[in-house]
Amino acid sequence: MQRHATGCIAALLALLSAAASAQMPDIYDEDFEYEETLLIADPLEPFNRAMFAFNDKVYFYVLKPVVRVYRHVPEPARVSVGNFFSNLRAPIRMANSLLQLKLVDAGNELLRFGVNSTVGIGGLFDPAGRYLGIRRVDEDLGQTLGHYGVGQGFYIVAPFLGPTTLRDGAGNFVDAWYLDPVMYVEDDGVATGLFALDKVNAVSIDRDTYEEITREAFDPYTFIRDAYVQRRSAAVAR
Repeated sequence: MQRHATGCIAALLALLSAAASAQMPDIYDEDFEYEETLLIADPLEPFNRAMFAFNDKVYFYVLKPVVRVYRHVPEPARVSVGNFFSNLRAPIRMANSLLQLKLVDAGNELLRFGVNSTVGIGGLFDPAGRYLGIRRVDEDLGQTLGHYGVGQGFYIVAPFLGPTTLRDGAGNFVDAWYLDPVMYVEDDGVATGLFALDKVNAVSIDRDTYEEITREAFDPYTFIRDAYVQRRSAAVAR
């Protein structure tokens, strides 16, 4: 009970920091190609557009100034912070790989976690990837549900938290609540600081992807919605 209360308080206090990446879903990689088409029901579009506009204002007027200051931290240090949080959440990837019976991926995550937690000094470095060629394979409960045929449902833009779907939102909640080690930190201040550091650090490493979208896309809301859904569909099919 204490863990749940602590996690709830920390999550609420960290909402502003979460908005740092709210408008930038993980839709970009070398193999991803965006196609402009409606792939998901959007019955809440008026509400979603209002939340998108709200998140946009928070991003530009609250979080970007924080990130600009944080970027004075040398990039190698920020990359190490990102490595630390990635390593910390290895249980999420490993558990969902097991649930999908992807035993090789689960074993690789276990090996990565062991190597990076020791040789990589608590996950600050990634010797498993750099020297052993064991790459991280992102898996979460939303992908696991999709793997077993659960549809994405409808599109949602949550205030502060950004784009998701009914399936992915529920999956992310369970992953964060039960598998994210940060949720087990009993000190509210430490947990909140970790949430904030993770999100702000992630945005500081990003090369202003969201700014490029809002500057170049005719309708950024539609672009991000369709690209997010396509990216998630590709992740499930992988």
